[in-house]
Amino acid sequence: MLNIKKSFAKQNAFLYNRTTMKSLNEDLKTGQFRQIYLLYGEENYLKKQYKDRFTKAMLPDEDTMNYAYFEGKGIDIKAVIDLAETLPFFADRRLLVFENTGFFKSAGADLADYIKDVPETTYFIFVENEVDKRSKMYKAVKAKGHVVELPFQDESTLKKWVLGQVRRENKQISESTVLYLLNKVGTDMGNLQKELEKLFCYTLDKAGITPEDVDAVCVTQISNHIFDMVNAVADKQQERALYLYYELLALKEPPMRILFLMTRQYRILYQVKALLKKNYGRKEIAAKVGLHPFAAGKYIEQARYFRSEELRSIMEESAGIEESVKTGRLTDILAVELFIVKYSSKQTEA
Repeated sequence: MLNIKKSFAKQNAFLYNRTTMKSLNEDLKTGQFRQIYLLYGEENYLKKQYKDRFTKAMLPDEDTMNYAYFEGKGIDIKAVIDLAETLPFFADRRLLVFENTGFFKSAGADLADYIKDVPETTYFIFVENEVDKRSKMYKAVKAKGHVVELPFQDESTLKKWVLGQVRRENKQISESTVLYLLNKVGTDMGNLQKELEKLFCYTLDKAGITPEDVDAVCVTQISNHIFDMVNAVADKQQERALYLYYELLALKEPPMRILFLMTRQYRILYQVKALLKKNYGRKEIAAKVGLHPFAAGKYIEQARYFRSEELRSIMEESAGIEESVKTGRLTDILAVELFIVKYSSKQTEA
């Protein structure tokens, strides 16, 4: 019964996020703006996109006279209120934009009291990574304005977004190639946008985009490279695991950083394995471990190749290797190489 309730709650949250994003687009389309917007969540690309679109829509023709931008903690709230009280100069509104201020945790109580009766000509946009929904500021903004969470997008949404970007360029791409792209460059929408722009330039004279095009111009994220290396270790593909290690060395990645990233990968797999034993689903695992839902699916699949005891043993050994390097018993390059060789060997016993 509890799992059913959780499922309904998550489905409702997903529908709420889609609805609120739709309402943002509706406000932009109609020009009927709320006086206060709060955009928060992990997906920085979407937050920037909406912040820029609302700024441009509210203050056309680059009206800098009626625009102010504040970033970081320690903002003088009295100065903000004084500015908010100032009538716009030959315009309909004055716009104040804030990013990562900490107002929605503990620092914004005075501003929360003020915005209850803010002048009709003053508009606010707040952009935050995290908020405390119990905070005075959050409650004040929710009561008077529009609060929208912009979390990491799921696999289905990312695929649709990539397909839409490709179609706008009058090109074609298969769903399998989209997944190949996501696996290679990661799920950060800002980085995806940059990699897509490179692909569009590279395939300028072609109608479609292939995995070969992706390999030709797109940069594999280090985390994905490490993921592939751990996969090779799990599959006992020693030659491939070492090839990927030497490739990282050629890219000037320090051996101890590679070891750290590998250990981090094994730690995540250990956590995922434990949650799978408790029958948690992909979205629950993503939330608890702090993964993108798309990445969580990959980790779940990879975790099936390891036993918990083996993962614990690997993590313990990595700590021992670090000690060997620090004390000079092994060079860093050789130490990490021996670590990979041991656990990618078909004779490895855990």
